[in-house]
Amino acid sequence: MNKTHKLALIPLMLCFFAMGFVDLVGIASNYVKADLGLTDATANIFPSLVFFWFLIFSVPTGMLMNKIGRRNTVLLSLGVTVLSLLIPLFGNSFTIMLVSFSLLGIGNALMQTSLNPLVSSVIGGDNLASTLTFGQFIKAIASFLAPYLAMWGATGLIPSFGLDWRALFAIYLVVGILATALLGVTSIEEEKMEGKASTFGECLQLLGKPIVLLSFLAIMCHVGIDVGTNTTAPKILMERLGMTLNDAAFATSLYFIFRTIGCLTGSFFLRVMNHRTFFIISIVMMALSMVGMFVGTSEVVLYTAIALVGYGNSNVFSLAFSEALLSVPEKQNEVSGLMIMGLFGGTVFPLLMGFASDAFGQAGAVLVMAVGVVYLFTYIPKIKH
Repeated sequence: MNKTHKLALIPLMLCFFAMGFVDLVGIASNYVKADLGLTDATANIFPSLVFFWFLIFSVPTGMLMNKIGRRNTVLLSLGVTVLSLLIPLFGNSFTIMLVSFSLLGIGNALMQTSLNPLVSSVIGGDNLASTLTFGQFIKAIASFLAPYLAMWGATGLIPSFGLDWRALFAIYLVVGILATALLGVTSIEEEKMEGKASTFGECLQLLGKPIVLLSFLAIMCHVGIDVGTNTTAPKILMERLGMTLNDAAFATSLYFIFRTIGCLTGSFFLRVMNHRTFFIISIVMMALSMVGMFVGTSEVVLYTAIALVGYGNSNVFSLAFSEALLSVPEKQNEVSGLMIMGLFGGTVFPLLMGFASDAFGQAGAVLVMAVGVVYLFTYIPKIKH
């Protein structure tokens, strides 16, 4: 990789940080609920918007990249994201926050679809998966910081200029503008697209290619297990150990800690280890985790299980995504849109887990996630790059 490419990675990694802004919706919706006296059902509209926009915008964004280029599409996504962060600075009414979170979801759908292929224009071949994983590590830092920035703004630990918890939006707004400016002055050579751009139908037809469909399902399982663990892990501790919600909330933090460690170390292991071998290790860790969460009745077993799924699930997205991109090099933009549409699994899995847990307790929810892990075992032979 030459010096120009190395310099291009700096704004790209800052874009991954901006990609993590979407995770502020979790903590922000709790504050909006408290500020406006909303019910849980109404407050939950905000997080659900994020996955809705992935379903709607992912494939069209892949088509848009063919017309205006990957870099310009990422710049557009940053512009939408910056606007979403600016709006709450003028108030926190239900309408304002609804518009803000909608734009945040749309911007993130655009960014997730276009940023990964843009990275492939700079880093190719076997190093792509490790670079995407390192990007996920950078993204996780923004996800980590969001709850603390909101809390510090609300308690006066950082200057909030009358914004209270919404100081979080102001801080991320500055970073978003910086990311936009840096990418705007960075030149990245993209592959010339040959032939005419694909139609929406032609994009969906790519799911007819086995590797594309199987990678799409792998990403659905990855995101479903990710969101499912965040939702279910505290409930398991409350059900099995009689913990309060405040004490059990540590389970979510533990998951994110090991997911972040997994992204950071995975970016190294994917450079020095066979990808399929590393994938097998990851899925075995997830399988052991499912067993632990299904039968565990002690803190040690349950915390170990949550840590295992956090680490094991941290690199599945990058491996499946890069496998699909490298398998259909002439249609990378369209394939990227389809893969990001797979993030809709974050809506499907929790819905099924809710029904299962109502019927069989939290063990039922774990069984639904375990189905996703079983599928990932079947994906192992597809890891070839």
